[in-house]
Amino acid sequence: MPTRGCGAAGPCGRPLPLLLVLLLAACTARASEITFELPDNAKQCFYEEIAQGTKCTLEFQVITGGHYDVDCRLEDPDGIVLYKEMKKQYDSFTFTASRNGTYKFCFSNEFSTFTHKTVYFDFQVGEDPPLFPSENRVTALTQMESACVSIHEALKSVIDYQTHFRLREAQGRSRAEDLNTRVAYWSIGEAIILLVVSIGQVFLLKSFFSDKRTTTTRVGS
Repeated sequence: MPTRGCGAAGPCGRPLPLLLVLLLAACTARASEITFELPDNAKQCFYEEIAQGTKCTLEFQVITGGHYDVDCRLEDPDGIVLYKEMKKQYDSFTFTASRNGTYKFCFSNEFSTFTHKTVYFDFQVGEDPPLFPSENRVTALTQMESACVSIHEALKSVIDYQTHFRLREAQGRSRAEDLNTRVAYWSIGEAIILLVVSIGQVFLLKSFFSDKRTTTTRVGS
C-alpha cells in the first residue's frame, strides 16, 4: 500500500512493516460493533446511511438478562420491514440495499417487565476493500502480496473467533454469577429457617419442662 509517494516502501526506502499494512487496510472497513444495555420495557434504535446496491450484514446476540432473548426489526428508508424476529437469542441477516437512504434497525425488550438485557450487535456495510490497490489486476500477485493477503484473511478469522469466544465467556460468566446469587440466597434462607426452628424448639422444650415442673409441684402439695 503506498504511503507518502514511496510505493511499497517507507519514507527512508525501507519496506513498510506488514502489520502497518494490515492496520491501514482494516481502518478503511466500515462496520459498527456495539455492546449496549437494553432496560426492561425499552426499545433502542440505530440508524445507518447506506448507498444503493451495498451488501450489508446485521448480526446480534443477547449476552445477559432473562431468557437471553430480544426482538429485532430492520426497516429500509421507506419503512418497509426487511427483517423481523421476536424473542431471538442470536441471529444474522444479510441484505443488499435497494435504494439510497437511512436504514433503521431496532432492538426491543418491551415484552419484559423487570429484566434488562445486554445486547451485542455487529452491522457491516459493504465488503472489505482489497488489501492492495492492484489485487484485482489481471496479472498474478507477487509472493509477498499473496502472503500478505493470506495473513490478512487469517487475522480477520482470528478476530471473528475472538469476538465469538468473548461473547460466550461473558454469557457464561453471567449465568455463573446468577447461579451463585441464587445459591447464596438459598443458603441464607436455609440458615434463617434453621435459626427459627432452633429458637422454636428451645421455647417449646422450655415450655414443656415448665409445665411438667408445675404439675409435679401441685401433686406434691
